[in-house]
Amino acid sequence: MASVRQFQVTFDCADPERVARFWCAVLGYEPPSPPGGFDTWDAYWQSLPEEKRGAWFACSDPNGVGPRLYFQRVPEGKAVKNRVHLDVRAGTGLVGDERLATLEAERDRLIALGATHDYTLYADGENESCIVMRDVEGNEFCLD
Repeated sequence: MASVRQFQVTFDCADPERVARFWCAVLGYEPPSPPGGFDTWDAYWQSLPEEKRGAWFACSDPNGVGPRLYFQRVPEGKAVKNRVHLDVRAGTGLVGDERLATLEAERDRLIALGATHDYTLYADGENESCIVMRDVEGNEFCLD
């Protein structure tokens, strides 16, 4: 039997720390402590050559269950729809109006953090409701 492998999810972005801190707030993840010898991330970044400052950031599940998220600065902007996206499981186990109300409450919380609401897919008798959103740099994700 093959062993389960750990993995991380990597985001290409313009401002890694901003996007990482958004996802920390969405998922309850935590950023790492600054590297050894530095009291703050700002102090660490200032120690680097300017072109390397803010080039990456990461966050992880404080319970060690979910994958690490890694954010790396890239020069190009987002141009097309994501081929892979995160589903934030806010409504697991809920159905109908209760599920929709829970998803809408989470949508509103995330909008206050800088997310945008694309559209809502309403329950149709076969599928339950979900909400399609974008993070602070336009990456699509779903509230499911």
